[in-house]
Amino acid sequence: MKKLTTLLSLLLTQGIAFADTTLVTNVNGYTLNADRELQTFVALQFSDDKVDRIFTEGDVLPETADSVVDGNGQTLIPGLIDAHGHVLNYGLGLLNVDLVGTSSEQQAAERVLSFAEENLELEWIQGRGWNQVLWDSNEFPTATSLDALLGDRPVWLRRIDGHAGWANTAAMELAGFTGDFEDPTGGQIIRDENGEPTGVFIDTAMSYISSMVPDTSYEEIKFGLSTAMESLATYGITSVHDAGAGSQVVAAYKELAEEAPLPIRVNVMLSASDPLYLDRISEGHFRSDDDTLAINSVKVVADGALGSRGAALIEDYSDEPGNRGLLRYNDERLEYLMRAAMNAGFQVNTHAIGDAANMIVLDNYEQLINETNSRGMRHRVEHAQILRYEDILRFAELGVIPSMQATHATSDKNMAQDRLGEVRIQGAYAWRKLMDSGARIANGSDFPVEHPNPFYGLHASVTRQDKDNDPVGGWFPEESMTTEEAFISFTIDAAYAGHQEEILGSLEPGKKADFIILDRDIFEIDPSQLWQTQVLQTWVNGMKITD
Repeated sequence: MKKLTTLLSLLLTQGIAFADTTLVTNVNGYTLNADRELQTFVALQFSDDKVDRIFTEGDVLPETADSVVDGNGQTLIPGLIDAHGHVLNYGLGLLNVDLVGTSSEQQAAERVLSFAEENLELEWIQGRGWNQVLWDSNEFPTATSLDALLGDRPVWLRRIDGHAGWANTAAMELAGFTGDFEDPTGGQIIRDENGEPTGVFIDTAMSYISSMVPDTSYEEIKFGLSTAMESLATYGITSVHDAGAGSQVVAAYKELAEEAPLPIRVNVMLSASDPLYLDRISEGHFRSDDDTLAINSVKVVADGALGSRGAALIEDYSDEPGNRGLLRYNDERLEYLMRAAMNAGFQVNTHAIGDAANMIVLDNYEQLINETNSRGMRHRVEHAQILRYEDILRFAELGVIPSMQATHATSDKNMAQDRLGEVRIQGAYAWRKLMDSGARIANGSDFPVEHPNPFYGLHASVTRQDKDNDPVGGWFPEESMTTEEAFISFTIDAAYAGHQEEILGSLEPGKKADFIILDRDIFEIDPSQLWQTQVLQTWVNGMKITD
């Protein structure tokens, strides 16, 4: 006995600790095996933050564990990964007026007024989420409707996709903006028949107003990130790829990770538009000791969005002849930003929505991957919404990942064909064509452009319908996924897209104990009900963080 006591003391003094083991029993479990095949189980054992074993029907469960959790027969799956979201914008958006779901310009203006009256301390009224294509008018809003309700306080409201902004006259006057200002490269000022600005600014033109909005303080950034991560966890998101963070946000993430484990895992893409971009990539990759924070990629933006007609198309918009959208950079600058990241050993994730932008981005990838020998970095196209058939085939050929967001299809279905016509729409939101070509889709939401709930994305992936299950039979249903394929796109393939498949994406031995418990079996219910799934518990690093 004395020898055993001595040995235990020696182990502890050497920093060797015994792991706490938890056994979760009585579950209807689903995970993926090493071949990305669905596997069921009835119990899960993990020690500290790593999975030890899953137990299938008939296996003998261990008699000892430091703690036993009864799953009450509920469904348990790996934590879901959102491969494309904007964490700070989402967090700050929770503190701003929400215009998602407004049915008219007037309703949006009235919602702004109500928010302003409840927040008299705010100098600027900010918000996000308006979408004119869902309004009966189908027209861009104007400053006039805002002026009529709160003309004395500056108002700045971003469109749901973040690629257009709506200002009142007070905001434009504060910015010193006049009708003499020209459209900047990569942007557009919407004007009336007299050439006067209406209050809507697209892409780079947004800076005329946004540059006047007071900067978010460092403490507000930290608070916004924390608020966002805590909210995302409630939806069953245990990991997110933050699609573009500047130096200040990166610093805030690192400080938060030093203060305490992040509530969920964040894989940060460094923003190529950051003035300190070259400095950031020169610092190399970053990974926290607990794997809650990783930095190994960059985000480059090639064009705008379809809803605001900023997506760069090869031919004119079908509903606006003469307009082919906007490219954010000239060819030389785009190539420079991508090459610099590849040479620094970073994965390049490029926003491309229009078929012209996707073609140009893939052309650059084809050239630069060979030059930099960086195929293994698994470069990505963020959104990959509108593609020529020949470009669909290039993803698998180049080892490039289409990082797509299923709910974009069901949100855009009301205007996408108007924008593109009957031919180009066949290459839009083409999940099946991409998968059949051998590409691995990383799914996400693009929050706050869309709601972050991943079960909305699973539902849209499988049904090609909105939450009202419209249209009947699905919108271009031939592009739909099976439930299992959609599940893969939110788990192991999303982890693969972040170079984290060895630790995330499934509940295999040695991987992180990140899982969620649901109120229903997503593989047995009618797919039309997928969006109604509720998350009962969220576990990250073997710790329950929501209940």
